[in-house]
Amino acid sequence: MLGRVLVGRKVDVPLDDVGVRQARALAKRFSQESLSAVHASPRQRAIQTATPIAQSLNLPINIEGAIDEIDCGEWSGHSFEELSRQPSWQEWNCSRTTARPPLGESMAEVKRRIIAHLDRMHLANSSGRMVLVTHGEVIRAAILHYLGLSADAYNEIMVDPASVSTLVLMRGIAEVHRINEVVEP
Repeated sequence: MLGRVLVGRKVDVPLDDVGVRQARALAKRFSQESLSAVHASPRQRAIQTATPIAQSLNLPINIEGAIDEIDCGEWSGHSFEELSRQPSWQEWNCSRTTARPPLGESMAEVKRRIIAHLDRMHLANSSGRMVLVTHGEVIRAAILHYLGLSADAYNEIMVDPASVSTLVLMRGIAEVHRINEVVEP
């Protein structure tokens, strides 16, 4: 289903065999780091990805609605082929700054909630390092924000499944250290 259908929030799918292997590879990668927290979106696939990471670090998983998948509204569960025939889908893919999924969430709303979450986490533990297991649109929204780019630069940021992007927050500034590091299973 993944790759052919827009999942969003309304269709909660588990990881397939490839996803399970990728989650294990991420756990191995992060097991060598000193991390203070693991946060996951409430989507099943995010929790399944976070579980081996948290286990390898002996940390609990914090389920966070603020890093949930974008709400794709009426588009959720529809095939990309079907969506490609809709003018609103074409508009969404050309202008993420102004368009929004029908009855869904705009990229500005996604950006507000992820940046607010990152700010809260930084204030609560400014020296801590954490893993957030979230989704492509959420990751892109944060990266675009910290790079000072608009949501219309969406397609310039690649975020593969199970990839690692690293942000460093320090005293009111942020640096993007890594984008789309692919960890091979």
